[in-house]
Amino acid sequence: MTRSVSLLVCLIAAPFAAAQPKGKDFAVDTTYLRTLAETRSFQLGRPLRPQVTADGKAVLFLRSEARSAKLSLFEFDVETGKTRELLTPTQVLKGAEEKLSPEEKAARERMRVSAAGFASFQLSDDGAYILLPLSGKLYLVDRATKAVRELPTGKGFLLDPKFSPDGKKISYVRDHDLYVFDLDKGKEWRTTTGGTALVENAVAEFVAQEEMGRFTGYWWAPDSERIVYQQTDHKGVEVWHVADPIRPEAEPQPFYYPRPGKNNAKVKLGIVALDGGATTWINWDADKYPYLATVRWTKKAPLCLTVQSRDQRELVLLEANPKSGKTETLLTEKSSTWVNLRQEIPRWFPAGDGFLWISEKDDVPRLEIRFRNGKVRRVVVNAELGFQTLVSVDAKADEVVFTASKNPTEAHVYRTSLKDPFNEIEPLTKDTGLHAAVLARDHGVYVVTSRTMQGMPTSIVYRKDGKRVGELPSVAENPKQAPSVELVEVGAKERKFHAAVVLPRKFDARKKYPVIVDVYGGPHHIHVLAAQNRWLLDQWYADQGFIVVAIDGRGTPGRGATWERAIYQKFGSVPLDDQVAGLQALGKKYPAMDLTRVGIDGWSFGGYMSALAVMRRPDVFHAGVAGAPVCDWHDYDTHYTERYLGIPPKDADAYKEGSLLTYAHELKCPLMILHGTADDNVYFRHSLRLVDALFRAGKDFEMVPLSGLTHMVPDPLVMERLHGRIATFFQRHLGRPE
Repeated sequence: MTRSVSLLVCLIAAPFAAAQPKGKDFAVDTTYLRTLAETRSFQLGRPLRPQVTADGKAVLFLRSEARSAKLSLFEFDVETGKTRELLTPTQVLKGAEEKLSPEEKAARERMRVSAAGFASFQLSDDGAYILLPLSGKLYLVDRATKAVRELPTGKGFLLDPKFSPDGKKISYVRDHDLYVFDLDKGKEWRTTTGGTALVENAVAEFVAQEEMGRFTGYWWAPDSERIVYQQTDHKGVEVWHVADPIRPEAEPQPFYYPRPGKNNAKVKLGIVALDGGATTWINWDADKYPYLATVRWTKKAPLCLTVQSRDQRELVLLEANPKSGKTETLLTEKSSTWVNLRQEIPRWFPAGDGFLWISEKDDVPRLEIRFRNGKVRRVVVNAELGFQTLVSVDAKADEVVFTASKNPTEAHVYRTSLKDPFNEIEPLTKDTGLHAAVLARDHGVYVVTSRTMQGMPTSIVYRKDGKRVGELPSVAENPKQAPSVELVEVGAKERKFHAAVVLPRKFDARKKYPVIVDVYGGPHHIHVLAAQNRWLLDQWYADQGFIVVAIDGRGTPGRGATWERAIYQKFGSVPLDDQVAGLQALGKKYPAMDLTRVGIDGWSFGGYMSALAVMRRPDVFHAGVAGAPVCDWHDYDTHYTERYLGIPPKDADAYKEGSLLTYAHELKCPLMILHGTADDNVYFRHSLRLVDALFRAGKDFEMVPLSGLTHMVPDPLVMERLHGRIATFFQRHLGRPE
């Protein structure tokens, strides 16, 4: 659903006006920006979220039109290579407007989904039926006949629908409780009771969705007769409200938001029969391990849950007895800083005699086979290959597919035997870039989606022997020219940075160019990627008369534990030091970069870094744009912040060192702050507190509130205006090539 957006602008910039070059027109051409915004960086119209049917005969996927962010459902026939449109949102809704509940909007925000239409779909185990949620209702699609059946569920918006393992029932959450719908009988019943907004059933809490990568709060038993569900008690958790200042008549939306050092939601895990009745609660030391990270229950395998300590230095895999609720420890991972979470493990073998696990015993992830009791049996993929993610294990557990790369700017797909410890590891992708895969249950057919430096994303269907079947068709527009970007490594041996340099298409080596640093700089994120579509917007900025650079410093993943954990309790220093060192190294390599005129621009953690840079290092960064910046880490969520900075008040010094409020009085350079007023991730409060501190310190700045927008900014008009404004800001304060 498209939001009505208005752009409010507040300017306080008088003292910087004298430094602006006079007599020059700083307007930019936003024609390309409009195209970039309307096509979502040329991503609209490309296949999304492909799934291979269990029999390997078809691939289902979502796709929109080239300039319409409304997803429809398609099917690719592996035998013929032909594609047919199965269903569109318009056909289902019969012209009615799509409606989303506040809960669904929040869930999509957590998953960073901004498209309308079919945001997701599920296949039944046999592949005969498709489950589609749309506008708060559920639809069942018969693949063979294309018949669509709206399930007669009760009133209210539904969340997190799933097929039962036997495909005979559908489960979903409504009004804070779990419901089950029998497809044969056409009957719905409530499985849990007593759910409220304060104590809700079967819904993942905020930090699980936002920080752990877990978006569900319940799991089917493999026998389809029971369900494991999470109960979340929000008592004592702060309630924050998101209001739209331009619509004062609208009631603010409340969110339970746990802040560092304060109360988290309390989570329990229980097992209930489908017809309800008494819940058997799973028992573990929730005081020591309050975070429920993952739950797994597969055929012939035990019910397992992964729990984590509040300081995130300890993670435990537990086996639970479904009858008694008692738990037994299978393994424990520890760290002096934090243990990374992974949603793809444990992956149990069909016989239930062992499982795959990912550990970081060699300071980088490695894939292991564990015995039933959790002990290490052998290493499948060692640290040298640069293991990244576990993708798939075939139905017989003969083969495993995973991604890996020694170079963190890339991701390649590999496969190897689980039966033969001496079997070679076979690469399935070779082109420089980022590759991902989905596979049929027996791995007989697979789809590789590739983002490379040579072209825009494609999704290719292959058979097991590597024979290409065809490409999932795209209707997307393509950029007329590829970005002029070079990926390099710079810096000293012990601190060698991956970086990117984007030059103007009309680059003149005789001139000196002002520089824009496109920054993120935070943990758990790689900013420098070997993918053409990553640099489309940066190329536009470069074409406005800049050299644009990006640098991945310490704290980014894929470089080992020492590199990744160097930022522990040092947000205010280490990431910034590395941006400075990387920039200076690039300046030596590229003499056209004028390091006396450097701007820095970022969003979220990158917005924090931009503001931090112009406050702490005005000798290096001469103008900054901070989008949705975290101002004070006391106001961000527990699971993210405490992982890297510790738990206040004990670790108060780390929070002070990392707070923008500590350095606001030092601002000497032009700074523009942008923030969505309805942001429920980095709340608008952050920018307001920063503005207040700057104002009280007598500093001048520009502030652009984005009314009604969240942490994502999908509105094409706003995107066009936003980037046009940022470019002219940098032109005013940094000048043009000389």
